[in-house]
Amino acid sequence: MPPADTGASDVITRPDASASSSPTPVSPSSPSSPCDTKLAPGGPGYRRMSFALFAAGVATFALLYSTQALLPAISADLGVTPDQASWTVSAATGALAVAVVPLSALSERFGRRAMMTAALCVAAFVSLLVPFAPDLGWLIALRAVQGVALAGLPASAMAFLAEEVRPKALVGAIGLFVAGNAIGGMSGRIVTGWVAQAWGWRAGLAAVGLMAMVCAVVFRLLIPKARHFTPATVSPRALARTVGGHLSDPLLRRLYAIGALFMTVFGAVYTVIGYRLVEAPFSLPQGVVGSIFLVYLVGTVSSAAAGKLVGRLGRRGALYLAVGTTTAGLLLSLSESLGAVLLGLVLITAGFFAGHAVASSSVSRAAKTGRAQASALYQTAYYLGSSLGGTVGAAAYGLGGWDGTVVLGLVAMVAAASITLYATRKALAEQRMIVAARR
Repeated sequence: MPPADTGASDVITRPDASASSSPTPVSPSSPSSPCDTKLAPGGPGYRRMSFALFAAGVATFALLYSTQALLPAISADLGVTPDQASWTVSAATGALAVAVVPLSALSERFGRRAMMTAALCVAAFVSLLVPFAPDLGWLIALRAVQGVALAGLPASAMAFLAEEVRPKALVGAIGLFVAGNAIGGMSGRIVTGWVAQAWGWRAGLAAVGLMAMVCAVVFRLLIPKARHFTPATVSPRALARTVGGHLSDPLLRRLYAIGALFMTVFGAVYTVIGYRLVEAPFSLPQGVVGSIFLVYLVGTVSSAAAGKLVGRLGRRGALYLAVGTTTAGLLLSLSESLGAVLLGLVLITAGFFAGHAVASSSVSRAAKTGRAQASALYQTAYYLGSSLGGTVGAAAYGLGGWDGTVVLGLVAMVAAASITLYATRKALAEQRMIVAARR
């Protein structure tokens, strides 16, 4: 029988430590157990924490991808090509990827709660300046500043959850945060789409900025104080050692790669889909194109249900299912039937959010030290995948149409499946060695 699912090692294995070096486990019910004071479903503070991080997730994705549904309108108004306009998305995600590790280090010194609050407030303030960008260059520059500000939130949120939530509830808690990402990505695109159709793309960006301001206020009012955070001195040398240790860990490297590959597909599809839908044979208006992002509701369900999915299939099984679902959606989207394209987007979205929730929660469980940096490196890989998907996906669309974008996505999913298959074989080989040693 295969080993029971016990966490990140079920995704991509790492060698077991010897039994003699393992600390004696403490019963969760023991009065001395730190789990007694951690948040759990039904317990005090858990619901407030969930709503607060849900609001943070909404603001993060709404702001980060605020220009994505507007790319056709930006191209038409500023007279730029799709790959040039795509930089308004890639600049934000790329800047976030670069800044997330340094800002996660600052969260070790000043606290996750303070870092997340500052990140949301600064990003929301910059979002009110973005609509006034006079040209594409200024628009890209402001979006990059916004990405740097938002970099203080994702890794700090993952580290906050890993420190404050009981291990058995971690996947579900992270799933709710990712579900907030899905709602933010959906609502931001819908709001910008319909507002832009009535008053132009600049008004659409302003509307998202106001929504982010509201989310920032809700987050600050609801987020509970951290009870398990210990401040640490920020040392560049120590940071380099921690980052180097995480990057030398095969388990974490493979999780980072999986996150990047899923996001490459997602970034490519949602950067280009607006151009496809406003052109023949669909010829949809801007507001309707924005409403297409209602399929993000599927992502909300699949990410929030990731914990149950892992419980039934194990982490590797959940990843296989996520890859298969995303691949099926890519193939279905090749159809020239609008209904088939929409169903393809549903499958792509469900597969992506499930895969992301499983991979990101595995990183949080796998890192025993430097959790903020481990999560930050995942976010770096994740958003580099988004930038790569957006720019390369737009270029592929320019060269080969939607077929070119789909080919890019299929290559990424084959790579993700290969990494997970390697982990499966390695786990089975290690299991056989353990059984042989006991005989």
